[in-house]
Amino acid sequence: MDHSIRAAQLFESGYNCAQAVVMAYGDLTGLEESFAAKMASSFGGGMGRMREVCGAVSGMLAVAGILYGYDKPDPEAQKAHYARVQELAGRFRESMGSIICRELLQNPPSDPTPTPRTPEFYQTRPCTRMVMEACRILDSYIAEQNS
Repeated sequence: MDHSIRAAQLFESGYNCAQAVVMAYGDLTGLEESFAAKMASSFGGGMGRMREVCGAVSGMLAVAGILYGYDKPDPEAQKAHYARVQELAGRFRESMGSIICRELLQNPPSDPTPTPRTPEFYQTRPCTRMVMEACRILDSYIAEQNS
């Protein structure tokens, strides 16, 4: 499955950026679409349209947590996982210039007015590209872990 294409389709069908990324990885995480959508729903628009950490990045890191995270108090596992998070976020930052939604969109700090979801919206916002890049980075990381 091409996760980046699936995430782009999900985003363009109306799911937020974080939902699109998390839902695209259902084949690897085993999460049902409705659960994945609910779990990631808070992180779109840079966390509830506050334009903080990009939702695509949050989605990528959520999937990394499901696949590689720790589930018991363990300082070494925590240290290793946080290094993984920093590496993945760093790859996104290197590729896109930032992990902050407002910087990526060149928007004000918050945008309380909903933006209509029209074809023009998706042509003027780089969000589709962000979800695709987050998936490309995560797929690359997964392949490295499996080699």
